[in-house]
Amino acid sequence: MDNLFNTEPVVNLLPFDGQADYYGTVVAAADARVFMDHLMVNIEWRNDEAVIFGRHIITKRKVAWYGDNPYGYKYSGIVREALPWTADLLALKALTEDLTGVAYNSCLLNLYHDGGEGMAWHSDDEKELAPGGAIASLSFGAERRFLFRHKGTKETVELMLAPGSLLVMRGATQDRWLHSLPKMKRVTRPRVNLTFRTMNRVKGSL
Repeated sequence: MDNLFNTEPVVNLLPFDGQADYYGTVVAAADARVFMDHLMVNIEWRNDEAVIFGRHIITKRKVAWYGDNPYGYKYSGIVREALPWTADLLALKALTEDLTGVAYNSCLLNLYHDGGEGMAWHSDDEKELAPGGAIASLSFGAERRFLFRHKGTKETVELMLAPGSLLVMRGATQDRWLHSLPKMKRVTRPRVNLTFRTMNRVKGSL
């Protein structure tokens, strides 16, 4: 790969009660397209599932869960078991660790086929995650809007996540802020994002 590192300053997008560092584009455009192609083909994608008010929902959006160990991760009422890393994921994990100075042991991936698929307001505050730990999100494919909303003041912060860009949420962010990926009907291309995380529990400890 070419020089992947971005020389732009890292910006904390949140005005208070948290830290959301936007690194800008950290993977060169040509490399980002290659990674996107590989991720579409080589990842074991499955339709996401959730239990909402007792109903079992299957979404169009697809997900995948990888890690150092077969971590059990429960969110939206469903337990998922981590798969072994692929070569591409290990390369992107190493890049993310170099940039952020954090060691990650797992990655949740999301595949949005087009702008008709998104993510509602939520926080990544599941009990299996290390409290206050960094969650690093790498984006590939279509550029999409991303929003933060403070749980108390309702203040919002918006940015466009470019392909090859990195956003890292740290500290009190999950406690104090919600985030979402709104639908954008005009977007016709897929987007994949990788959210590198640190689990503090292993299989069997849920």
